[in-house]
Amino acid sequence: MGSGASTELILIRHAPALAAGWLCGRTDVPADCSDMARIADLCAAIGEPGRIVTSPALRCRQTAAALWPNRVATADAALWEQDFGAWDGRATSAIPDLGKLSLDDLARHRPPGGESFADLCARAAPALTRLADGGRVTIVAHAGTVRAALALALGAVPPALAFEVAPLTLTRVRAW
Repeated sequence: MGSGASTELILIRHAPALAAGWLCGRTDVPADCSDMARIADLCAAIGEPGRIVTSPALRCRQTAAALWPNRVATADAALWEQDFGAWDGRATSAIPDLGKLSLDDLARHRPPGGESFADLCARAAPALTRLADGGRVTIVAHAGTVRAALALALGAVPPALAFEVAPLTLTRVRAW
């Protein structure tokens, strides 16, 4: 990842989405940024964030503003969450059970009218690669976007689905 001398992508999943138990991939919902202790811990763990880039989603922009209220973040549309198509905006209890799928099959599964995780990785990879050539960059985005960066670092898409990415967590990807 990246061709520069030293690269660090600092990836943060946005604060908890105010989505009341429904799937909100592309549904633009606000974030609950009230956990100021967690936000302070993240800022301390990161130190100087370098360039700040977010998904255009409101929950990501709000999280970045809560973390660094005096900094300007740039939005990049390639960093949006996976498009869950017809499932987006539905209660998670109404999403069909896919049964037992291998990580490979799950990575290729495309919800009706949406994109697969492999599609998300293909969409996000050029932006993540470009950002990785910029030295230290902090990205505030979604669990899927963080997993896409892990897929890029691992050189394989399916294994990245095995990672849990909770709200307000930090993932560092370094390349030299």
